[in-house]
Amino acid sequence: MLFPDNPVASIAVYTAFAIAALSPAFAEGDPGRGETVYRQCAACHSFDPADRRPGPHLQGIFGRTAGAVEGFRYSEAMAASEIVWTGETLSAYLLNPRASLPGTRKPVGLRRESDIQDVLAFLRQEGG
Repeated sequence: MLFPDNPVASIAVYTAFAIAALSPAFAEGDPGRGETVYRQCAACHSFDPADRRPGPHLQGIFGRTAGAVEGFRYSEAMAASEIVWTGETLSAYLLNPRASLPGTRKPVGLRRESDIQDVLAFLRQEGG
């Protein structure tokens, strides 16, 4: 037990570790399934920087600052956000874009956490 004199604190710490281990930031996802889910995204996003679509390209998205693709016209909210795209920030954004970043133009997100994790795994695999 972590805190022998305080079992409630020990339970709280163990619970926090369990939640963290199961959180989206630690989930792996299935890139094969993510490719299927990504088809919903492909109408607006590509991995090819030369391919102009309604959304910015996703090549090198992990670690990139939001609003940083040259030549793409972002919403004011996105351009000013200073978000750095990580598994966590993308997960929150893909779940509910307008709640995660009020003023964004992205109209819809993905409804299921498993879909998000699968898409993130696919993005990592494809060089996102």
